[in-house]
Amino acid sequence: MAGRRAEGVVSDLRDITLRSAPALLLVVLGEFVLPHDEPVWSATLMRALADLDVEPTAARKAIQRTTERGVVAAEKDGRRVRITLTDAGRRLLNAGGERVFGFTGESRDWDGRWLALTLTVPETHRHLRHHLRTRLTWAGLGSPTAGLWVTPHTARADEVAHIVDDLGLSDLAFSHVGAFGPVGDERRMVEQAWDLDDLAGHYADFLHRFRRLRADDARAAFRQRVELVQAWRRFPYLDPALPARLSRPTWIGVEAAGFLHHTRSAWAPGSDEHWARLGQPVT
Repeated sequence: MAGRRAEGVVSDLRDITLRSAPALLLVVLGEFVLPHDEPVWSATLMRALADLDVEPTAARKAIQRTTERGVVAAEKDGRRVRITLTDAGRRLLNAGGERVFGFTGESRDWDGRWLALTLTVPETHRHLRHHLRTRLTWAGLGSPTAGLWVTPHTARADEVAHIVDDLGLSDLAFSHVGAFGPVGDERRMVEQAWDLDDLAGHYADFLHRFRRLRADDARAAFRQRVELVQAWRRFPYLDPALPARLSRPTWIGVEAAGFLHHTRSAWAPGSDEHWARLGQPVT
């Protein structure tokens, strides 16, 4: 199970894992456009992406793709183009923000119950195996053994049901919510369900990379804030946020979450200042 989560993601989740022009644009929209909920010129977004080393052609394609996905709407105003978040775009960014910035790296007040999903995809549906594995993984579930998926987050039952139903596999699935039984070892199940050593290594790389950075001016604060958030966005989807009694004694995910919030806040004034400058007319 350990290496499976790195094999790829469905299209709407690629923007979380890959440092691409669409990925960076979504971060810019979430960090700087959504809070003000006001239209922005496409030229402002182009300048923002240029500051992030995105080539003009790639930047234009990213804006076009984001428009086609319905996240933003584009409206011509003379020779300029006004970009506005759609209702669907606001919902997408708000939901993502809640999960990404509300993530603490651990579960608190756990009631001891698990959500268990049993689902073996037959050969006749094998083309769906990758999509199922990917979407359940990104919903925070782990697989300790073939055909079994588990998570301590029982509140995600509706999300899991939607995934299974969306793939047309409901007739093949069974689920249960309850405490761990008398057979087996709970900690061993956790170790088999998630590759925590690999995840800890990614956290360590994240901390090493961003602890070395200093925002010497407003532009640097803008660049680094966007890069920080983009690099962080995958962790709330890959880390199962285990209850403290099932996790490592000092889980690095908790440290990394604290670092994210502190550093993002520290870079906020400078990055907001630079964003305001990007919106000013070019003379």
